[in-house]
Amino acid sequence: MISALAITYNEEEHIERFIKSLSFADEIIIVDSGSTDKTVAIAKQLNATVYHRTFDNFSTQKNFTLEKATHEWIVFFDLDEMISEELASEIQSKIASNTNISAYKVKRNFHFMGKRIKYSGFQNDAVIRVFKKSEASYGENLVHEILNVKGKTATLKNTSDHYSYKSFDAYNEKLTHYAKLQAEMLYRKNKRPSLFHFFIRPLWRFKHQYVIKLGFLDGKEGFILAYLSAFAVFKRYLFLWTKYRHID
Repeated sequence: MISALAITYNEEEHIERFIKSLSFADEIIIVDSGSTDKTVAIAKQLNATVYHRTFDNFSTQKNFTLEKATHEWIVFFDLDEMISEELASEIQSKIASNTNISAYKVKRNFHFMGKRIKYSGFQNDAVIRVFKKSEASYGENLVHEILNVKGKTATLKNTSDHYSYKSFDAYNEKLTHYAKLQAEMLYRKNKRPSLFHFFIRPLWRFKHQYVIKLGFLDGKEGFILAYLSAFAVFKRYLFLWTKYRHID
């Protein structure tokens, strides 16, 4: 028995395709954080169970969703990830095999501005998307949440296509949201920003992604990704600086 889970906010463009790709699951649970579009209506129309929870951070949102699952095996993808029929079949096969594996990673093919990104640090992008509920939970990170698994982990052969990019503004806004959550994490740890964080860290991020991780081989898209990533690092420490000065 499989529970398919997801968290949503204004995903009417993807929700129907996403839920239909999860038809192999025994239940589909959506936790929405206040969508103003047709996300919730479409999900209910497709017989998904929908809960509402105000978003605070990714870890608590996903742990809340995990609590709602009634089956041991969990499938937990993001809405911008494609679950092909081949991947769905492999997931079912692995779960049915009843091995001693507690979780499975899925390799992702990252797409940005209409192009498949083969470098820029995405060469080995793989995340846990299938796992046993009793042996896993999300950590305390407010962003880039980490799933802690007690048992063994393996990697599936089939990949998923990751379409994180909707538009330049949307992608930049997403990175800005992450930067704010990361600033909050640093603030809770009493970390204070310095000139090093404002100048050296962003420059290092750009060099690391564009040069060391071969982002230049992805063309202009690789440059844009590296620039946005570096700017997000700068904004992270800018948000941290404003928190100490109580500036909104």
